[in-house]
Amino acid sequence: MRVKIGIVTTSDRASANVYEDISGKEIMGTLSSYLLSEWEPVYRVIPDEQSMIEATLTELCDNENCCLVVTTGGTGPALRDVTTEATEAVCQKLLPGFGELMRNVSLQYVSTAILSRQTAGIRNKSLIVNLPGKPSAIRQCLDAVFPAVPYCIDLIEGPFLECNAEVVKVFRPKK
Repeated sequence: MRVKIGIVTTSDRASANVYEDISGKEIMGTLSSYLLSEWEPVYRVIPDEQSMIEATLTELCDNENCCLVVTTGGTGPALRDVTTEATEAVCQKLLPGFGELMRNVSLQYVSTAILSRQTAGIRNKSLIVNLPGKPSAIRQCLDAVFPAVPYCIDLIEGPFLECNAEVVKVFRPKK
């Protein structure tokens, strides 16, 4: 059985086809390089509407049974940036360390990373991770946090994710 991973781009312009969603494709490419497990992307491009983001995250976790949902966009300070609020609204547990690490890594490249509000959390048996919207920042942030993702999914009783050790060194405690 293939593992399902949700990929959600929140962008008014990308959802209206004003421009191509490069960020969502960057997530898919990065995950393809990390994962040896067979997986299937469940891909959505939606506007920056909190109720729609909440409904999409809920659908991907509860109905599509995605073990991981990765979002891009909507984590800045602008009025329309509401992905963080939507994520917090649908999660039972927040994992603020993800956002802390992503901001720390991003600060090595751009001083405005302090404006980012990325977070992560658990909804039932799904891990939701918010990434920035800039394609180059997506790989930087995923490289930083992904080593903890497979073990987190193990802990919430999700599927075992086998990863390419030549690309990403994941952490799992020795038994």
